[in-house]
Order: sequence, then structure tokens, then C-alpha cells
Amino acid sequence: MIDKEGYIIRDQSKPHFITATVIDWVDVFSRKSNKDCIIESLEFCIKNKGMILYGYVIMSNHIHLIIQSEHSKLSDLIRDFKKFTAKTILSKIATEPESRADWMLKRFEFACKSHSRNEKYQFWQYGNHPEEIYSEKFIWSKLDYIHLNPVRAGIVSKASHYIYSSASNYVNDIGIIEITKLDNPVIDVLKKASITNIYNW
Repeated sequence: MIDKEGYIIRDQSKPHFITATVIDWVDVFSRKSNKDCIIESLEFCIKNKGMILYGYVIMSNHIHLIIQSEHSKLSDLIRDFKKFTAKTILSKIATEPESRADWMLKRFEFACKSHSRNEKYQFWQYGNHPEEIYSEKFIWSKLDYIHLNPVRAGIVSKASHYIYSSASNYVNDIGIIEITKLDNPVIDVLKKASITNIYNW
């Protein structure tokens, strides 16, 4: 599978770091119910579709995941996840109280016009920028990147304080969703002090 940006999932069985971004970077996930939709969908995919989730973060307009497919069908898994979440969240925007509903739907409708594959709205940008996880060091660098997103955005001072990420799973061994936790983090010793402080280890 080659995405719009030219990135390809060569091995459907390997874990990958992916990014899913809302059209025009619209801040859909400033709403708790929309973030909860992502969590519920991840839980469903883990229980029913063979998703192995190693790490995640839900920001206001994009999500990062490190995932793997038990059935070696990662492209299909990503496609189904994005299709379901788009349909569910668009329905929420159209039917639940949302002061920006008209503006949002018009943005999604406009984005759809240049792509015949959509019926009416396009919620996610095309492409997932998939990066194959090729080493333990690489996956931990991606986990750090994921977990420090809310810190860099000024939302929290410590990564483990942000509810909608897997940071607390790694720091406190508990989170709002169960993940497949990696052991033995590989951390640059020169950066260990600052990372330890941010994670609140």
C-alpha cells in the first residue's frame, strides 16, 4: 500500500508508526466525545480485528499510533479504522451540540469534491505517513515523540498527566485503554534526566 505522500507499507506484518490527520487540521478532538470515539474504536480493533497497539496519542486535530496487525493486514486495518471513525465522528458533529458544526461540515464537504471516492464528506487527510519499526531504539524514539506531544503543546507539564495517550500506561502501568507495553526503554543517557523529569518517573 502506497499512501498519497509516497510512503509504503512493504511488510503488512511489521509494526508501524502512523499519523492520521483531520482535514485542514480542524480541531475536532477538542471535544471529549470525539476523543472517546477514537478510544472506543481502538479498543474494538484490539478485541476484534487483531490490532496490536504499542502506543498512541490523541491531539486536537491528529493522532499518532504505533500499531501492528496480528493477521498481517495492516493496510486493511488502518483503512477500516479510519473509515469507521470518520463516519462516527461526522455523525456526532451533525447531530450533537457543536457550535462549529456547520463550519466543520462545510470544510469536510469542500475537501471531498476533489476525490470521487467519498460520498459527501472527507474527514481524514489521505495518507498515514507509515514508518516501519525496524529496531527497539527506533520504536522508543517514536514512543517518546508520541508521548511528548502534549508537553510540547503546553497542555500538560508531564507526559504521564495527559489522559489521551499511552504515557501513563508506561509510567503508571495503567491507562484508559489497555495496550501492549514494551519493556526496557532505550533512552539516550545524555537526555535521561530531562526525559525522566517530563515523564515523572
